[in-house]
Amino acid sequence: MNKDKDLDYYVKKFSPKSSSNKLGLNVSRNGGVAPNKPILLLSIIEMVSQGQIIQNQIPLSAELIATFLKLWSHLEAVRKPDIGLPFYHMTSDGFWHYQPKPGFERLIQAKVKIRTPSTIRQTIKYAYLDNNLWEILQNPQERSILTHVLIDSWFRKKTQDIEQLFQVNAFAELQDQLQRTGGKVYQPEELEDEQAVIVRDGAFRTIVITTYNHTCAFCGLQILDANGQNIVDGSHIKPFSQFYDDRIDNGLSLCKNHHWAFDRFWFTINDDYTIIVADNLREESPNAKPMRDMAGDRIILPAQEQYYPRLDSLQWHREEFSRRAA
Repeated sequence: MNKDKDLDYYVKKFSPKSSSNKLGLNVSRNGGVAPNKPILLLSIIEMVSQGQIIQNQIPLSAELIATFLKLWSHLEAVRKPDIGLPFYHMTSDGFWHYQPKPGFERLIQAKVKIRTPSTIRQTIKYAYLDNNLWEILQNPQERSILTHVLIDSWFRKKTQDIEQLFQVNAFAELQDQLQRTGGKVYQPEELEDEQAVIVRDGAFRTIVITTYNHTCAFCGLQILDANGQNIVDGSHIKPFSQFYDDRIDNGLSLCKNHHWAFDRFWFTINDDYTIIVADNLREESPNAKPMRDMAGDRIILPAQEQYYPRLDSLQWHREEFSRRAA
């Protein structure tokens, strides 16, 4: 721990730069002060206070993007939101650091500009804060001080708005909306905003996983850790890239192995929800039940029948399975 980096230090870091404060945030002033970094910091503080970020690891998640977009929509009327800019550029402020994904270490060391959300998610496992700053954010009183420094410094006239916005979980609200309607089929023009696509995809996958009780529909595997992370994915039956179909009944909860296998048509599913396994697999599975032995078994289905895999989706997958087998 660096004793010089105390609460007063981060109060100065979160404030605007001036002749009397050389430590302030580095922000773009082209066309007026850009609020990207203050809004990202407020988003992180909100998620820490709500228990959505519980360790000093901050991935560019759908939840973070949804929080950022929510605050931006109320605080910035002119510019378009782009969370990639502050997520990348805040490294210049000294308290924000990257943990690259394996294989991308040299890219980060070379300081290649990684500024789009998709590129960041491909290369960066998570960002993390100075340990001192992280510890400060665990203290509600000190966290509140930094919150008000950001509000008073960058959004002075909108203090009440921000405090009310902090009570709204934008990602959970989107999930609730999609759950009520059963999901959605999107039009291509609705998918032009990369950030919105990431949020949409995250909401779909979370709903599907929850619908299947965090369990692989193929093999029944369920593993959750103390942080609520699990081993299954919310996968599409008919690929989203072709059909833009985020209805819940176009989803399956599958573990990593069986998600990969399903996307490659190594198995498919009958209308009675029994499993068909490809004949051309060479398989050795000494410590687990082989895929071929699952043939004829019924997949694990959601508790609510309305979310059972839709038959036209299963038919499409079977036809593609048969075409590839031939």
